[in-house]
Amino acid sequence: MTRRVRRVMRTRPDVAEHDILVVGAGPAGLSAALWGARYRRRVLLVDKGEPRNRWVENSHGYLGADGIRPSDLLERAAADLARYPDLVVTECEAFGGRTSDQGFELELTNGSVVAGLRLIIATGVRDVFPDVPGFFDHYGVSVFHCPTCDGFEAQDQDIVVFGWSEHVAGFSLGLLDWARSVTVVTDGRSFEGEDAHRDVLARNEIALIEDAAVGFTGGRGDLRAVQLERVGEVPCQLAFFSIAHQPASGLALQFGCETTAEGCVVVDGNCETSVAGIYAAGDLTPGMQLIQVAAAKGAIAGVSAAQSLRGEQGSRRSPTPAPDPEQELAAAGAADDPEETAA
Repeated sequence: MTRRVRRVMRTRPDVAEHDILVVGAGPAGLSAALWGARYRRRVLLVDKGEPRNRWVENSHGYLGADGIRPSDLLERAAADLARYPDLVVTECEAFGGRTSDQGFELELTNGSVVAGLRLIIATGVRDVFPDVPGFFDHYGVSVFHCPTCDGFEAQDQDIVVFGWSEHVAGFSLGLLDWARSVTVVTDGRSFEGEDAHRDVLARNEIALIEDAAVGFTGGRGDLRAVQLERVGEVPCQLAFFSIAHQPASGLALQFGCETTAEGCVVVDGNCETSVAGIYAAGDLTPGMQLIQVAAAKGAIAGVSAAQSLRGEQGSRRSPTPAPDPEQELAAAGAADDPEETAA
């Protein structure tokens, strides 16, 4: 007679209130929360309401929504999430985190502590902006940080690029896919590149001006020039900047997640970090920083986190998850093993 193998669902001594905690409500976090909810997992989405592109008037290249206002895209996403009763959104910041018997706990700025069995971090990056008077009057409509996103609008235009590191050379060369002319303005700093970088810029007729920017000419949506302290006005219709962007990896570091030299959170093909049960998605992780890429990574993280809960006791209010396929198949194999058979 073949011995029956009893399959026992893994349990926890104290069940968490949520299956999945998601931090960050940009395209990555929203996508992760959506897919977690579609697996009938109880999801808590935590966000402080300061998206990276909140100044931008139009987002480009998102299939089916090219040119949409980012705020409209986020509103559509929020409406999608509202269809799922087990998906809760709270507007505050997660400033602290720790592991516990319940999986993972987050301390929120509203004074509460929330617990979940899985954690998805989608906190994005923080851009460093040029310190030029009037910058935010133009940012998001005539001044941009991403040539891939907004380079098409620069075709046959005169462009100013703010930046002073060696990386601005490659950044500026890439804009020649579209621009009529490119001028690099270091905003009063010394150019940090080598002679080779200067030669490349000069060979491609990209002017390098080591002067401070003191303002802009023209109104929002009608940029005419950048005003320099010594040189005067540099005519342009658009401007870009390449200074720095810093991954918002503080929460991931609190949990001990591995990061790259640039501070991005390292993930595998399932968007899981070096800490089991913690996932990361979006601009916080290595790779292209595009809205559709962030949304795709969020989907991977959300599905992966939800599927990892199979065979595990869920939160108090969640339905019983499906059994773990690997455990089930292993158990079936064990039942057929002659050493596991007794008369």
